[in-house]
Amino acid sequence: MPLDDQISNPYVASETAPRVESSEERDDSRRTAEQFIPLRRARLIQLLAEDETLTAAERDQFVYWCEQLMVAVHNEYHQRLEAIKEDYDLFNPDVATLGELESTSEVRDEAATRLFANLTSVLKSANYRRLSHDEIETAAEAASDWGVNLNVEFEVFEHLEVFSRGDVVTSRERRHWRTGYRREQIDVPVYERLVVLFQLRDHKRLDNTVNTRAIYLKLFKNIPKQDIDMLLPCAYFQMSWLDHGKVIVPTMSGFVLAVAKGFSAAIGALFTGFAGVLAFSGFVIGTAGYGVKSFLGYLRTKDKYQLNLTRSLYYQNLDNNAGVTFRILDEAEEQECREVILAYALLRRRAGQEGWLEDELDAAAEGFLRDALGFQVDFEVADALQKLVRLRCATVDETGHWRAASLPDARKAIAVVAYNPQS
Repeated sequence: MPLDDQISNPYVASETAPRVESSEERDDSRRTAEQFIPLRRARLIQLLAEDETLTAAERDQFVYWCEQLMVAVHNEYHQRLEAIKEDYDLFNPDVATLGELESTSEVRDEAATRLFANLTSVLKSANYRRLSHDEIETAAEAASDWGVNLNVEFEVFEHLEVFSRGDVVTSRERRHWRTGYRREQIDVPVYERLVVLFQLRDHKRLDNTVNTRAIYLKLFKNIPKQDIDMLLPCAYFQMSWLDHGKVIVPTMSGFVLAVAKGFSAAIGALFTGFAGVLAFSGFVIGTAGYGVKSFLGYLRTKDKYQLNLTRSLYYQNLDNNAGVTFRILDEAEEQECREVILAYALLRRRAGQEGWLEDELDAAAEGFLRDALGFQVDFEVADALQKLVRLRCATVDETGHWRAASLPDARKAIAVVAYNPQS
């Protein structure tokens, strides 16, 4: 693979490659440090291959080792995918195959337990964080300026899990009556990615169109922390005092006016006979009309909320059900490759014969990522080293110093794992 062939080698930078900004050019104060590395695998290899200390032969060997690593990790994740698909076919609401519903309840219970355990493991590998039920319930009690006030009945869930990644603060524009509806920028805490896994149980809020045997998977992006309840099913709209006022005030004022007119009509009926009866009938009809008008106003308000909810989520929904499993498995596979590649490259090139302690590798990896991305990443060093040992590409001595295997030895070790995952 010739290094001067910029088209055939995607891991060697070309003159048109996008420049990575330094940490001084970006503001990292609005992002919580997480273990997720938001850097494409190919781009990471490209940055590491640009090391001027590498000879042409070493650069070739390093790129080839990375490709072998990707094959090995992909084979492992393919097995995880097949296991998840096997279990999820029993609960997939969109399944196209037949016969799964004939399984016994014991088989389904065991499959559900395995499925949730495997999905949780994959989400952890993709560096998602599991939200506690207290965090979910707290978020359900409020709504952002872009959300909708909802009442969530948690008793409807047989199983509910929410996972987040990308805890950031973004700036959004709003208009509010307190500022005279002038435009203003406000800070909004947001989850860049949010995965919701749930199974429903029989409940009065569910109609007969809801499949309580299914397990639903939902993936969203850029969700304000206060709007998690918008992603949950069987939630009822809660009208604000302002919305109640829009319905009640016109109704009451119209009702008082109608009563006044009706009273006059009733007095007139005592003296004018049939004309008074007609006037009194008009009072009754008018009062009923105000009631109907108020009810229609209530329905219009609910429709407005439903439209706001639909608009909010239309562009924020990334995937559903089986599609979510493919996405998170791909993300976990990419993340594992990034961690291993970065740990191995830094150990081999900078640690030398003396080796590094775990903390030294952690600091070096976080420094590299901070320079490349412009913000802090909490590198998962223990996990990366564990994977390197499993792949036989690094060793640790009794003093806790880690050393990377040479590129030829690492290539041989990876080749064994890549084409024989059970070894």
